Amino acid sequence: MIDLDKFDRRILALLQENSRRTGAELSAEVGLSPAACLRRLQRLRDEGVIAREVALVAPEYREKKVTVFVLLTFERDRPDREDHFSRRMREASEVVQCYHVTGSEDYLIAIEVADLEDYERFTKLHFYESYVKRFQTHVVLKDLMR
Repeated sequence: MIDLDKFDRRILALLQENSRRTGAELSAEVGLSPAACLRRLQRLRDEGVIAREVALVAPEYREKKVTVFVLLTFERDRPDREDHFSRRMREASEVVQCYHVTGSEDYLIAIEVADLEDYERFTKLHFYESYVKRFQTHVVLKDLMR
């Protein structure tokens, strides 16, 4: 694990807003030369601080237009079931985020599907297992950050 200074943290914050910023743009906002910003950026990539860079596609251009958040609770804790479930979630193309969380639920899952019928198929395939106690579905009506 590398130590991050205030410049690294500022670069990371700016890239989280827009990862296409140039060295000159970063330089103007961070207070380092463009070359220094780009060297830091490369180091952050090489060291795994930046895990991946993705493109956020506008909803109207996505094949999967419905986003669903699911709170899922297991019947009881069993590591072998959690491993099995985690592997299935990683393999499912519909799952865009999956978190093992604290609280009354065990998982928070973000899923993108074409429509609600597609989501229903997904639930039957993944959530109707003996170890799943319940799941609660929240369909996204509007992304307020767009």
